[in-house]
Amino acid sequence: MSLADPSLANLGSRIDLRKATVLLVEPNNQAMDVLTQIFLGFGASHTLRAASFEEAQQAVHGNIVDLIACEATLQPEEPDGYEFVSWLRRSGLDPNAFAPVLLVSSHTSGRNVSRARDCGAHFMVSKPLAPAVLLQRILWIAQNNRTFVSCDVYSGPDRRFQNVGPPDGIGRRHNDLPAEVGEAAGANMAQDEIDSLLTPQKVAR
Repeated sequence: MSLADPSLANLGSRIDLRKATVLLVEPNNQAMDVLTQIFLGFGASHTLRAASFEEAQQAVHGNIVDLIACEATLQPEEPDGYEFVSWLRRSGLDPNAFAPVLLVSSHTSGRNVSRARDCGAHFMVSKPLAPAVLLQRILWIAQNNRTFVSCDVYSGPDRRFQNVGPPDGIGRRHNDLPAEVGEAAGANMAQDEIDSLLTPQKVAR
């Protein structure tokens, strides 16, 4: 994978990961190789690799990281990626507790997307990974520094997308309507019809 790919060249020119330390958390060796190659293609030559919750904890205790890409499903019988992110956000490790986190998963149901949001991840990205999509999410994080929120029930980036809204293709709810306004489906209501809607009606009891 290379930023020479025309679909990535424009995005890649707007972000520099050459000096970034990126933590990759992935239990599957083949998937880890793919993830590593993608980030090498983005210019990130300094990557840390972890295959489990415990290894990921050790990595953030011993290194300052600029970005984390974490598989949502880790080793069986161990805490998963959602729990790692939740732990990280409340770990008190400064600055790592505030690091941008992308959760990656083959299972991006509405429930899992909500779990990713509520554990403190910035985004969930679907597998198989599309490098252009991954780079778009990283660029969006870099350009839109969301306020970090910490309270009794949540610690992480503000879950509300403000100002410019979320990147293309991401909505806060599965039934969000598109921003574009289409053509009217019928004739406009007459003024007397509008007035009748605003007139108090007697309620039958």
